[in-house]
Amino acid sequence: MTTPVNNFSQIATGDTATASVAKDDPGSADRFLKLLVTQMQNQDPLNPLDNAQVTSQLAQINTVNGIEKLNATVQGLSGQFLQMQALQGVALVGRDVVVPGNQLSFDNGIGQGGFELTGAADAVSVEILAPSGQVVDTLNLGAQSAGLHSFDWPSSTANDGSGLSFRVTSTTGGVKSAPTALMRSEVKAVSTSGNSGMQLELGNGTTVAYSQVKAFN
Repeated sequence: MTTPVNNFSQIATGDTATASVAKDDPGSADRFLKLLVTQMQNQDPLNPLDNAQVTSQLAQINTVNGIEKLNATVQGLSGQFLQMQALQGVALVGRDVVVPGNQLSFDNGIGQGGFELTGAADAVSVEILAPSGQVVDTLNLGAQSAGLHSFDWPSSTANDGSGLSFRVTSTTGGVKSAPTALMRSEVKAVSTSGNSGMQLELGNGTTVAYSQVKAFN
């Protein structure tokens, strides 16, 4: 005599167990349905399965399968997006970009740098620093508005190989803060790596994420 199966949890113990199997095994949905049919064929006529429970389990396994398919689709689209981004990034090679950093770049004897203010400042000063950290010169730029700003520092001897950097300080209402320093550099190459997105290899030897670019020159 076949023993009736009256407890649905004997096939799949709880909602969590069903979801875990469906997630880890692509064939779990077929097995689930086969077990369900077997259970219904052998149920006790005097104590049939609860319709609400059966419907809940069916809806759950369909939801899990749908989520798995959606995740696979999103991963595929993400890979295609990275490839398209890399192709577009090729057009940046040879162009200058403005990114976070404090290295001075030089053009015809003029040192160039920049900074970003999140709010208006009463006074902004820029210190030019030697590789040792010693202050070489100080530029007082006065009051500045919020946003991106650049500055020029004339020099008759320094160049890109001098290793000079800069430090920006702003004062608002008597309170000092350090704005984000920005530097300009040429893009030498682009690359994509894993989920980190597109990376830009710059002429000054640094590598930055494309998302860090503040401006293009």
